[in-house]
Amino acid sequence: MNPDKKNADLQGEGNYDASRRYREGLEKSVEEGKSEELGKKAEEALEGPEGGQLREADEKGKRSETPGKK
Repeated sequence: MNPDKKNADLQGEGNYDASRRYREGLEKSVEEGKSEELGKKAEEALEGPEGGQLREADEKGKRSETPGKK
């Protein structure tokens, strides 16, 4: 990979472009009234067979554990 391209996404303390795209997507979902539907899907996933894995991933994220990173 081109070293210049690799560093292009690194912007200070974070990737501001990715944060902006996330916020825009979130705002769009709320404006379209999808938040209730998405919340129900998330609740169903947590109650389903993958619930344990989702909770574990959430806890790792809260602890800032990145897979493959020491």
